[in-house]
Formats: sequence, structure tokens, C-alpha cells
Amino acid sequence: MGQLTGRTVLITGAGRGIGRAEALFLAAEGANIVVNDPGPQIDGSGGDISVAAAVVDEIRSRGGKAVADTGDVTDWAAAREMVERAVSAFGGLHAVVNNAAIEVNKGVEQLSEAEFDQVVAVKLKGTFAVTRWAAAYWRERTDAGEHEDRSIVNTVSGSGLLNPLPTQTNYAAANAGVAAMTTVHALELKRLGVRVNCVSPSMVRTRLTEGVPGMDATPPAGPDPRDPATVAPIVAYLVDPACPLTGQVLSVRGTSVAVNHGWSRGDRIEQPAGSWTVPELAAQIAGLDLEDPFERLAEALGGALGAGGRAEIEAMVNAQLDRA
Repeated sequence: MGQLTGRTVLITGAGRGIGRAEALFLAAEGANIVVNDPGPQIDGSGGDISVAAAVVDEIRSRGGKAVADTGDVTDWAAAREMVERAVSAFGGLHAVVNNAAIEVNKGVEQLSEAEFDQVVAVKLKGTFAVTRWAAAYWRERTDAGEHEDRSIVNTVSGSGLLNPLPTQTNYAAANAGVAAMTTVHALELKRLGVRVNCVSPSMVRTRLTEGVPGMDATPPAGPDPRDPATVAPIVAYLVDPACPLTGQVLSVRGTSVAVNHGWSRGDRIEQPAGSWTVPELAAQIAGLDLEDPFERLAEALGGALGAGGRAEIEAMVNAQLDRA
């Protein structure tokens, strides 16, 4: 008997990468899995219903229980239907893992309206839509007198939280929004017995990270820290009814797990008398501890950009944008 025996978990974006790894791991722990994935390309185009079916077959071949769902998380009705599918197939729903995401990476002056809207829709609206219908179901069950642990695990990227990755205006904004939504929903849904947390994997080998500096490095001997499977135990812990956490955003990198504290205030200046003048602000703000985004980028990527100075990093970023 696994830690999650009898619990039903809906996982979006579960056909490939991190979502697939989570589906396999949670199923091995005894959970019933709804594998949601319409099978699109990285940019959201197209679709392949066999992607979700293949993961279901893999789970069943190992003795687990799973059903496929190919609904689009951005579709309000489809989001409701995937929650209903979980209840119909397994008699209830205990947890949701929101993974679905697409990418269209371009410089801000090159992004089209549709490219911005589509990426934000899948990550931000999709996370909200599935959460909304799961919460509505749990509200019904609570009103009917059913009280049990429920869990939502959102997935974001360091892009938008820690890594200021160029070409990801849409993706970064959507991920930051999901992290903010996590804390709001943790506060709102506690009354329904729902814990809401968020994982932020970085340097994990998936379709979306192809081309990121350092991702093509030869894996070390032994466990691969870039394997999507490294994220799965964290998610299993967060959906376990014994887990006490809620409202947390956890960064996961290999075997390292760190707690994020979101935007926090740093140094400050104050004007004790009257309003600031522009010259006063210029003189005072220059003395604050200000962060250089290019240095932050180099640190976030673990030195993959090389040991060159700030100017070299900026030149590499500009060259990348000009190629996009």
C-alpha cells in the first residue's frame, strides 16, 4: 500500500516531462490518476490524444489506476469536465496538480498579441479554471458534511520568480501570477480543507527547457539532477494528507528544495519633511542596495553563462534576442 492509496489526483500537462513523471510516481504510491493532456506542440499548436493515453497505459501496465483526459485547460467547460471525469471514474477528487504550460519565446517587440495571450491563457487562466472547478466540487462536498484533506499543487518556473529570462515576457508574467494566486487560494480555501502550494522546478530537462544554457551538459554518474522525476517526490509529499503545508512556494533544483518568500522589501529611504525632489531621490536611491538583473540571471543559471563579466552576459542576451 502506497502513501496515497485511495486518493484521486488530477494532473494537467501530464503527458510529458514533469507532469508525466509525477503521474507515474503518484500512481506508484497508490493514487488514482487523471492524466490530462491534449498533446500540443511546445507553442500550443496542434494536438495528439495518444500522449495522455500512453501515460495511462504505462500506469496500468505497472498495476496502477488511471484514465485519460484530453481537455484544454483554457476552456471553461473542459476544465469542469476533467473534474467531473475524476469523480465519475474514481468516486471523488482529492488533489489537483496544475502543470499545463506552453512557450513562445521572443523579444518583447516581436511578440504578437496572440502569442502573449496564448501562453498566459494556458499557464495562468488554465491553473485558475481547473482550480475553480475543483474548489466548487469541494465546496459541494463540504456543504454535504464531508470533511477531508484536499490539496492543490501549482507549478511555476523560476522564470518570473527568480530567473529574469529574456524572451519570456509572457511566460514569466504568467508564472509570477500563478505564484501569487497560490497564496490567495491558500487563504481562501483553507475553510474547505484545501491546502494550496506551489513548486518551482529549475534546470529540469523537458521540451520547454531545450536550448537553456547548461541543459545539454552530460549527466553525472548516478542520479540525474535534471531528470523530471526529481520533482515528483516533492509533489507526492504536498498531496499527502499528512502534509501540513499550505501557501508555500518551493523551489526545486535537483535534490535541493528551498522556500521562497516572494517579493520582500529591501533597503529604504525616507523624507522626514515634505515631498521628495527629483535631485534628492537621485542622490538617495543611488546609495541603496540595488540588484543587477544580469548578475541575477547568471547566478540563477548556476554559472552556465560562463565566468565572464556583466558586459559579456549582456552581449550574449542581446545576441539571443536578435536571433529570436
